[in-house]
Amino acid sequence: MALKTMDDLFLEEIKDLYDAEKQLVKALPKMAKAASSQELRAGFQEHLEQTKGHVQRLERIFSLLDKKPSAKKCEAMRGLVEEGEEIIDEIDASPLRDAALIGAAQKVEHYEIASYGTCRTFAQMNGHSDAARLLEQTLEEEKETDQRLTEIAEGMVNEEAIEMGSSGGGAGE
Repeated sequence: MALKTMDDLFLEEIKDLYDAEKQLVKALPKMAKAASSQELRAGFQEHLEQTKGHVQRLERIFSLLDKKPSAKKCEAMRGLVEEGEEIIDEIDASPLRDAALIGAAQKVEHYEIASYGTCRTFAQMNGHSDAARLLEQTLEEEKETDQRLTEIAEGMVNEEAIEMGSSGGGAGE
């Protein structure tokens, strides 16, 4: 489809976000299961429920636009999810894996923050104030999740990962 208007662009971005969120609904349970830290596991599970709500909000936006919900494959999210899967495959369950999972999750959050901010602005510019309000709500939740991940990392996970690496018995010894 050739994009000719800001409304066309807005709809394409919503379709992209819809696919991204649906990919996360599938990926977050795997990340939660792979987390060693109970706090991180709980954070991933909480964000899964929140993400299901994000999907529902996007479906409401499609409805506000009189469009049927449809997804456009989000290649960026696919790549970010693959990075998370590689971490799970390549690092044994440990604080080190948790630190890497937090990093991967924050990359996802930053992508979503950029995407929701852009879509909110497009909605405002196109006069879709109800859609803009819903997008703003999700944007704020994504920022809160990013902050929560930082708190988990700085609160214990990163320190435990460093201690793990300096406890001796590692490679070369």
